[in-house]
Amino acid sequence: MSLGGLLDQATSRFEVAGIESARVDAELLAGFVLGYSRGELQSALIADTANPTPEQLETLESLFARREAREPLQHLTGEAHFRNITLKVGKGVFVPRPETEWVTQFAVDATKAAAVAEPLVFDLCAGSGAIGLAIASEVANARVIGIEKSPDAFAFTRANYEAIAPNNGTAILGDLSEASSDFDGLVDVVISNPPYIPDQMVPVYPEVALHDPGLALYGGNDGLDVVRVVSQTAKRLLHEGGTLVIEHADMQGEAVRHLLLSDGWRQVRTHQDFNGRDRTATAIR
Repeated sequence: MSLGGLLDQATSRFEVAGIESARVDAELLAGFVLGYSRGELQSALIADTANPTPEQLETLESLFARREAREPLQHLTGEAHFRNITLKVGKGVFVPRPETEWVTQFAVDATKAAAVAEPLVFDLCAGSGAIGLAIASEVANARVIGIEKSPDAFAFTRANYEAIAPNNGTAILGDLSEASSDFDGLVDVVISNPPYIPDQMVPVYPEVALHDPGLALYGGNDGLDVVRVVSQTAKRLLHEGGTLVIEHADMQGEAVRHLLLSDGWRQVRTHQDFNGRDRTATAIR
C-alpha cells in the first residue's frame, strides 16, 4: 500500500474511533516518523517522493494503532506546541490545550503593562510549564517562576524551563500554597490553570480521562478547591495593583467570580474563550 493509501486508511480508522482531527493526526504522525513537517509531507505525497522504509512503516502502523486507541498524539510524538514554543510532554504531565493559549494572553498583556524593568510572574500549577514559558519567551524582560507539586510532571517542567527559558525562568517543585514568602508582595502577575473538574465528573475525551494525570484534572466536589488556594496564595504574592489570571471550566464563571470577590479582589471579570464560553477570570489585588 502506498503512503497515501495508508494515510487514508488511518484517517478512516481514527474517524471510527471518534477522533475529530483524524486526517491531521494521521499526517502529523507520518511526518513525525519520516522527519517531515506536515506541509513537507503533503508536498511529498503530491510529488510521490515519500518512500518510507519497511522499518518506518512498521513504526507508523504501531503509532496509528496507539492513536486509534485514543492515546494522545502528543504522547506519541513527545511534543506539544503551545503559542510560539514547543514543549516536551509525556505520561504524567497534563497536555496543554488551545483554550489555555487564549487564557495566557491576559497574563502576557498584564506582564507587558507592568511598570517595572523586570516584571515578576508566577505560574501556579505549572505542569509542562506551557503558560510560564510562553510568557518568558514573549516578554523577554520578565522573570518567570513556575511551581508544580507532582514529581512526575515536574520532570517535564524542569526540562522545558531549562530548554526554553534558561536565563529568565525558574521551575520549583512544591505545593503552590508553599510558594516562598520571600516573594510576598513583590509579584506583578500570577496566572494559574489549576485542576478544576469536579471529582464526580468524567471528562468526555478518552485522551483526558485515561491519560492526563488526575492530580491535574480534579478539584474537589465543586472543582474549586485548588482555585481557592490559588486565590489566597496570589493575594499573598501580588503587590497592590498586581494581576491575577485563572482558567476555569465554562460552567464555573459565576462561582469563581463570587469566590474572588469574597476574597477581596478588585475588578473581577469573567472572559469568554474563542467558543463564546466562560473560560477565564481576571482580578486586581
